[in-house]
Amino acid sequence: MVSLRALTPDDAPALQCVYSGASVLYTTGKALTLDQAEKKIRTALAGAAQAPRAQWSWGILTDELIGLIALRRRSVSMGTISYILREDTWGNGYATEAAKHVVAFAFSTTGLDRIEAMHHPANPASGRVLTKAGFTRIGTSDQHTEDGTAVPFQVYASRNR
Repeated sequence: MVSLRALTPDDAPALQCVYSGASVLYTTGKALTLDQAEKKIRTALAGAAQAPRAQWSWGILTDELIGLIALRRRSVSMGTISYILREDTWGNGYATEAAKHVVAFAFSTTGLDRIEAMHHPANPASGRVLTKAGFTRIGTSDQHTEDGTAVPFQVYASRNR
């Protein structure tokens, strides 16, 4: 069982652990420094204070902070979610449970009618998370790496029913 809560400045060391090792292989590929983790939290807290709100970020917790999940408004009716878990917590259903919470929040609270997410093609476990959370694969989107290589990320969508 996971719970979600707003991040706090005290979460920076735990967030730095989340953004390390295999967890960042299919994101930036680079671990966060403590300063970068602190900045990520400050950015999330600043976004929470904006009106109208365009982004929500939550820490994913079991008995400790094990990940981060975010919802971003991309238009009046469409948003995206992203998530990352600490590597040693993979395979326990935590990302699926967190995604289900965020989808329910998005459709009941924000006025969004559609949510999209994508994952790296070499990370099929993330696709299974999205499918279990009610998303349907809708195609691919080329994402460019630092060296200019195009990687066809798998794209998923969920609609408010």
